[in-house]
Amino acid sequence: MKHTIFSLILLFISTSVFAARKEILLNENWMFRFSHQVQFKSEERVNLPHTWNSGDALSGKQDYYRGMGNYTKTLFVKPEWKGKRLFLRFEGVNTVANVFINDVHIGEHRGGYGAFVFEITDKVKYDADNRILVKVNNALQQDIMPLVGDFNFYGGIYRDVNLIITDPVNISLTDYASPGVYLIQNKVTKEQADVRAKVLVSNGSATAQLVQVDVKIWEGDKMVQQQDIKVTVDANDWTTTGMDLTIRNPRLWNGRQDPFIYKAEISLLSGGKVIDRIVQPLGLRFYHVDAEKGFFLNGEHLKLKGVCRHQDRAERGNALYKMHHDEDAAIMAEMGTNAVRLAHYPQATYFYDLMDKYGIVTWAEIPQIGPGGYQDQGYINQPSFRENGKEQLKELIRQHYNHPSICFWGLFNELKTIGDNPTEYIEELNELAHKEDPTRLTTSASFLSYDDAISKVTDVIAWNQYFGWYGGSPSDMGKWLDANHKAHPEYKIAISEYGAGASIYHQQDSVKRGIAAGWWHPENYQTYYHIGNWKALAERPFVWGSFIWNLFDFGAAHRTEGDRPGINDKGLVTFDRKVKKDAFYFYKANWNKEDAFVYITNRRHRDRSLAVTDIMIFSNQPEVELFVNGKSIGKQKPDDYATFEWKGVNLQEGENTIEARSTQKKNSVSDQVTWTVK
Repeated sequence: MKHTIFSLILLFISTSVFAARKEILLNENWMFRFSHQVQFKSEERVNLPHTWNSGDALSGKQDYYRGMGNYTKTLFVKPEWKGKRLFLRFEGVNTVANVFINDVHIGEHRGGYGAFVFEITDKVKYDADNRILVKVNNALQQDIMPLVGDFNFYGGIYRDVNLIITDPVNISLTDYASPGVYLIQNKVTKEQADVRAKVLVSNGSATAQLVQVDVKIWEGDKMVQQQDIKVTVDANDWTTTGMDLTIRNPRLWNGRQDPFIYKAEISLLSGGKVIDRIVQPLGLRFYHVDAEKGFFLNGEHLKLKGVCRHQDRAERGNALYKMHHDEDAAIMAEMGTNAVRLAHYPQATYFYDLMDKYGIVTWAEIPQIGPGGYQDQGYINQPSFRENGKEQLKELIRQHYNHPSICFWGLFNELKTIGDNPTEYIEELNELAHKEDPTRLTTSASFLSYDDAISKVTDVIAWNQYFGWYGGSPSDMGKWLDANHKAHPEYKIAISEYGAGASIYHQQDSVKRGIAAGWWHPENYQTYYHIGNWKALAERPFVWGSFIWNLFDFGAAHRTEGDRPGINDKGLVTFDRKVKKDAFYFYKANWNKEDAFVYITNRRHRDRSLAVTDIMIFSNQPEVELFVNGKSIGKQKPDDYATFEWKGVNLQEGENTIEARSTQKKNSVSDQVTWTVK
C-alpha cells in the first residue's frame, strides 16, 4: 500500500512538472542547403543530428567543405503557450551558429562543442507557423578554438535541438546552457558528505515573484535529505540561492566497483504548486593524486587504465545517435577501461551520463589544440581568441559540473611555445577553472620537454608519447618516465596519449614496424607496441593514469597512410566498431578479470607462407591448452601480462585448425581460427 501511495505521489509530481516544463525534440524535418545554393527549391530534407561532411571528409578529401550551410524548420507555436517562456536549446553546432526566428536575428554562438540556449518568448508568433533559420559555418575562424587539429571539423547541427517551455519563473536555462543547478561537494568523506546546492532562479515576468526552492536527495526510493528556502526574484531578473545539505555515511560513487548516484530533485513552487523541476545526478566521491603513488579514489589507490575517444564514426561523421554512444561505452566497459580522456573537446551530455553510470573516471577538456607534427599554431595571442577560450571553458565546466565521473578539466593539447607563447594564457585558464570549480583538478596534454614552463601550470600534467611508433622503441617509455620522475619528483605524471597505427588488412609473418606515414600498418606490430608500452606503464606506480590513443579509428582527412586515406588507424577498434583488433584483447585480458575469454592473436593472418610459427594467446584465465588440428600442443599458465605463447609450432600444408581452451572443467571458454599454409 505504501508503495502504491508513493507511486501516486510521483505520478502527481511528474504530471505537474510536465505542465510546468516541457521539452520537445526538434530533430525531424529540417531543410538544408549550402549558403551558395541561393536558387529556390535547392534545399533537401534532413533529420538531426546532421553533418554535411560525412561524405567528403571521410573519403580523405583534404579540402572537404568548410563553409556555411543553412538549416530551416517550420515550428507551429500553440496559442496555449502564450504566457509561458520558450527557449531553443542546441547541444552542438559546429562551429559558428547564427539563429533567426522569422528572419529576425536572435543570437550567435561561437564554438563547435558546447551547448547554447536562446530565449524566443518574445520573438515568435503564437497560433501560427514560425520559421527557424540556423546559419552554420565550420570554416576556420582565427578567434575560435580550435585553430588546428589532427581530426575532422565536421560542419552542421550535429547534436539535438530542443524547444523548452516553462512557466515565467524557472530554474535558469541561460547560464551558459547549464542546468541552472550546481551541486558543490564541499567536503566528502566515508563518514559524511557536505554538499551545497546552488540554484539559479530566473523571473521572466513583469512583477517580482516569491517562490520556494526545494531540494530533495533520493537514494533510490528513499529521501535522505531535504531543504527548502523562499526567495523573491525581481521582475525580469534572476537570483542565486543556495542550501547546505549533509548526508551521513554516504554511499560513494566508487568508479567501476560501485558507480552509485544519488538523485537530486530541485523544484520551484509558487503558492504550493510545482512550477518547475529538474533532476541532476549526485555522485559523492573524493580523490587526489600523489606524485609517488598515483591516483586515489575515496582513499583507495586506483590505477587509471584509460583510453581516448573521438566522437565520430564511419558514415555518420560526428552526427551520432544515442545508440552509437551506448555502443562506445559498452566497448569501453568490455575492455575493462576505468578512465577516459574525451579528446579534444566537450562531448555529448549523454556520453558524460554514460561515464557516470559505468563508473569511468573522466578527463574533459576544451579544444585548445596544437598542431602536433603539422604546420600552423594552436594559439594566437589576440584578445578575441583568448576570450573565446575562456567562454568555452566556462561552458564546459558549467554544463557538466554535476557529473561525478569528471575528475579533471583539460586546458590544452600539444601547444607549442614558439612564436606566440601560450604559457601566460594557460595560467589565466588555470585560475579561471579553479574559480569556476575549486573541487576538481586541472590537467593538460603536453609534448614538450618536461622542463618547459607550460608543463608546470596545471595541478597535474600528462604527456603524449609515441615511443616505438614515431621513432624509438616501446622500451623507451619506461626510460623516459624514470628520467622525468627523477628530474621532477614533484610532478604528478600521466601519459595522455600513446599508440600505433594498425590495419586489420595488413598481416605479416614476423613482427616488423610499419612506417607511420606510410601505407603499411601491420596489425601485429600494434600488438607488440602495446604490450611493451603497457608493461612500462603498469610497473610505475607514480604514473597516475595512461590513456591509449585511440580506442576507435577516427576521421582525419589530411592523413595519407594505413589502408586508405582520411583515417587515423591507431584505434584498438575499427572506425565502424565491427572489429576489435588484437591489441584490444591484450588490454581486456589485463584489465577485465570478470568476463572469461580466450583469444588467439594474429587470427586475420589466414594465408601463411611459413609452416613454423609462434602462437600467442590472450586470456584472463589461469591456464590455457592449445590444440593444432585436434592435437594438444600443451598447457600453459600466463605470464604477468595475461599472455600465453607457444614457440615454433608446426603447421601442416593446407588448412589448419587452431583452438585454445581454458582448462577448468566448469564454464570453460575457447577460441578457434583457421589458417592456411601455402
